Amino acid sequence: TFFLVVSPEPARYLLSPLPFVRLVRAANPRAMDAMELSWGARCAGLAFFVLSVLVVALAAVLLLVRRWPWCSCHVCRTYLTGSWAKDFTNLGDWYAHLLRESPTGTVHIHVLGCTVTANPANVEYMLKTNFENFPKGKRFSALLGDLLGGGIFNVDGDAWRHQRKMASLELGSVTVRSYAYKIVAHEVETRLLPVLADAADKGKVVDLQDVFRRFAFDTICKISFGLDPGCLDLDMPMSDLANAFDTASRLSAMRGAAASPLVWKMKRMLNIGSERELKKAIKLVDDLASAMILQRRKLGFENSHDLLSRFMASDGDVQAMDDKYLRDIVVSFLLAGRDTVASALTTLFIHLSKNPEVAAAIRAEAGGDKPSTYQHLKSLQYTHAVLYENMRLFPPVQFDSKFSAAADVLPDGTYVEGDSRVMYHPYAMGRMPSIWGADHEAFRPDRWLTGPGGSFAPPSLYKYPVFQAGLRVCLGKELAVTEMKAVSVAVVRAFDVEVVGENGRSGWAPRFVAGLTASISGGLPVRIKRASTSGADFK
Repeated sequence: TFFLVVSPEPARYLLSPLPFVRLVRAANPRAMDAMELSWGARCAGLAFFVLSVLVVALAAVLLLVRRWPWCSCHVCRTYLTGSWAKDFTNLGDWYAHLLRESPTGTVHIHVLGCTVTANPANVEYMLKTNFENFPKGKRFSALLGDLLGGGIFNVDGDAWRHQRKMASLELGSVTVRSYAYKIVAHEVETRLLPVLADAADKGKVVDLQDVFRRFAFDTICKISFGLDPGCLDLDMPMSDLANAFDTASRLSAMRGAAASPLVWKMKRMLNIGSERELKKAIKLVDDLASAMILQRRKLGFENSHDLLSRFMASDGDVQAMDDKYLRDIVVSFLLAGRDTVASALTTLFIHLSKNPEVAAAIRAEAGGDKPSTYQHLKSLQYTHAVLYENMRLFPPVQFDSKFSAAADVLPDGTYVEGDSRVMYHPYAMGRMPSIWGADHEAFRPDRWLTGPGGSFAPPSLYKYPVFQAGLRVCLGKELAVTEMKAVSVAVVRAFDVEVVGENGRSGWAPRFVAGLTASISGGLPVRIKRASTSGADFK
């Protein structure tokens, strides 16, 4: 049936719903029945969808009730309510308090299903003696899998052994170490010192944490990928990759702090809240890492010394040419080489600001006119002790988790259930009088020196697992310490650094934000002054 509209009135009549229904019913009753049937189908579909959502929600609630480790003990209530914050600056300080109070140096947080230890015997047992029973585990891999993928920090077994063997060969190479040191020295002289000199001459207050993060990001990108993001140029450009990586690290760490994994898994399934933000950040990391790999391919990698090129040029290794594998390597290098170094340097200058006599001793040991060669830096025993003492109190990675493959008993007698989380806590271990004595809270670098010449005496890695220990000990440890020495010596020689604000107060502890590595909330504002003994002019 056709209608010819000859005036506005009939048009309005036809466009109104009820007349239109009457006309269709009169012209074609079967069409109207089909329309009514489709409306019924829609309603049935909507009802089915709502019912399905309710069933899924009910199942999730029942599973939560069944699996949630309900506990009303004082420790669990304190954790769940966050009331620990009334007495402690950081969650790590609360853990340290609990572990000091424990006769064994071990506690159990029931609502997390987690055993936390600061007992060196337990650490050695987990990382060496019974290493195979304490892998990262599938639950840990799930927490960080979206960000770290199949990178060396997130895998076990053959995948871990393969990557560790490759990384060990490259990081142990004299060629790579020489290449890395030249980059560090160049970045210090041409970027870091000029930025600090500009702040000193203009009397500006700068965020030293931000400066060190930019420096470490530029350095690790050059060493690892042969590319220069230029984050520490004087105009301080922002890096999309650095920002996305920060966001992804922070939100991934928040997963581990949840009382139940069902919380973040449900948010991820529904794509809401922090999981939605994490997904966007990881997408950006993936895109930028892929662009970095593509650029490296275009520039060629056969004759390059950066770590990514050496991985890509691995003969007879098909996996080394897979972009997903290379993407995971990129992220692992960023995590290992950027955030940890920047964190340690930031907290170091809090200690030097509060202990100017230590800065003066570093300056005296370094010598005013001596060039900072690799061998010269290696000979600086007191500076080495200062770095270790700083990381004793403020380790860049404050805790590390494993998951027991089978039920076990730790050396201190603590029973550990199979597939349960076991955490050793370097931040707390640095505050244990049973390990460091009555002056464990004091910043005292000479505790590391021995003999008439004051030689550095390395600690047991199981008492000081800042670089991990055992079979997973950090492969980049020497490179990281050399980089920190190069920066601290150069900065202390040329400048006096004064921390301003609350972090500069005597007895005040920095407040850390949640993340895979320690990062100070609000940054570290400092005032830079040229040292009276420095005649250097950085342009």
